[in-house]
Amino acid sequence: MIVLRNVSRVFNTSAGPVTAVDDVSLEVGQGQIYGIIGYSGAGKSTLIRLLNGLEKPTAGSVTIAGQNIATANGEALRAARLKISMVFQHFNLLWSRTVSENIAFSLQIAGAPKAQIQARVKELIELVGLAGKENTYPSKLSGGQKQRVGIARALANNPEVLLCDEATSALDPQTTDAILELLLDINRKLQLTIVLITHEMHVVRKICHRVAVMEEGRIVEEGEVLSVFTHPQKPVTRQFVKQTTEYSSADTPFNAALVDGDAGSVLKLTFVGHNTSQPIVGELTLKYALPFNILHGKMTQTAHGTFGELWLQVPASGAQLENILADLHARAVTTEVVNHD
Repeated sequence: MIVLRNVSRVFNTSAGPVTAVDDVSLEVGQGQIYGIIGYSGAGKSTLIRLLNGLEKPTAGSVTIAGQNIATANGEALRAARLKISMVFQHFNLLWSRTVSENIAFSLQIAGAPKAQIQARVKELIELVGLAGKENTYPSKLSGGQKQRVGIARALANNPEVLLCDEATSALDPQTTDAILELLLDINRKLQLTIVLITHEMHVVRKICHRVAVMEEGRIVEEGEVLSVFTHPQKPVTRQFVKQTTEYSSADTPFNAALVDGDAGSVLKLTFVGHNTSQPIVGELTLKYALPFNILHGKMTQTAHGTFGELWLQVPASGAQLENILADLHARAVTTEVVNHD
């Protein structure tokens, strides 16, 4: 559905050329929810403008639904943009129009018949959960309701791709989760391809199939969400993954440095999929007749599976510790020795 090949965007400024997007290549499959995450200045906003044709790449190609957006002009570009819609961080609603009128606006611009507009607006209001708010003005809506209007408006012309530019960053955590559930529901019902630009790993964890991590204009890491969460390779990715631990006030980040190092080795275990329900620690306790002290643990749910992290302390070293690590490896449990006794 979306293919970027060696895409760069360089801006000429008074201080010299600035590379906002640097040789980026990625693919987004039909019906995928794809997350692009990075801190401010990473190049995310420029990348999304390249996807909808608001920016032209300095080099490379941007192909969406078979159309090269990078070279399209005039009528070809307008036709390509009909397949792409956008949801914004700050809603961008027309304050003088009601919910129904906001949703109808893009259909009116496209010249759709009045009866078709009315039927489509009614359908979308039901889809995004705004029944009863048809005649309400934006000033009377909550942030989450405003974003639901924005999503409905973006879907009005039946796009093939939905771009979400920090669509939840202006919302509180509870409302964020509700909007993410709505996007997931829309993806399932319509098989719509969704690209999410965000700086929040919670957003990626909640609904994305794949994720690309951007830093200084480049994609430094890319892959399936579960794989990236359980085996982050780059420092910036590991920093983002930590957000999921700190997202809920119920989580207590674990600090291995505070553990008594004289009581044994501290191990960090990462379980994926069915391993999260296996009695692996109990089996090790029986096999080695050692007290495996559980220091901290948590489970994390992604759109495509669960993974768990568990910190243990065990009075073992040398060959015995190596045997324990080999047993864990044989059970497909990723293990890291945090410190030794």
